[in-house]
Amino acid sequence: MAATKLLLLFVLLQTILLFSYHVKADEKDDLLNGINSYRSSLNLSALNENNNADCLADKIADQFKNQPCTKTTGANTVPGTENQFSNFPDLLGKCHLNLTNTVDGTIMPACVPNLVPSVVLTNFTESQYSGNLNKPKYTGIGIGSEGDWIVVVLSTSNTNGSFVPAANTASIASHVPKFSLIYLLSLFLGFFSVYYLN
Repeated sequence: MAATKLLLLFVLLQTILLFSYHVKADEKDDLLNGINSYRSSLNLSALNENNNADCLADKIADQFKNQPCTKTTGANTVPGTENQFSNFPDLLGKCHLNLTNTVDGTIMPACVPNLVPSVVLTNFTESQYSGNLNKPKYTGIGIGSEGDWIVVVLSTSNTNGSFVPAANTASIASHVPKFSLIYLLSLFLGFFSVYYLN
């Protein structure tokens, strides 16, 4: 009986993990597609996903998650983000980045209740952020979200904005998505419970 309950708990956990990952992936894909459509309308090249910029966007979004949206329209854009966190070098370190390879990049956070896709997109294409999206120098993008906050990080193809990891800091674990590690751990626990508790 205990093994059956544990197996059901395992299946439920897997379902929740897959659903939450899928929702976040759709959120990011929708925004990326919208931004690239916007850039296409300006005859600019599409932005390519940059995993290192993605990592930093996730870390910045995590820093904002407990801050409420403040504008009456329900949306908030925050310029100069890197100057708002005294731990910004630590955030870079968590993504194996250094300031030298990120100075030409841009960090653009926005707060939208429930992250309504159309409102999220207009927060980037119809705000002060549109000036950055209009620049051909940006070639890469990272997107992170947490709660009502979504963060876009733009990267360039030059060294100072490439978001290339700092030398000798990348590990195998840094190249495996966080979701995959959690999923594998829960899968292991499920097999363990079925095998050893039966």
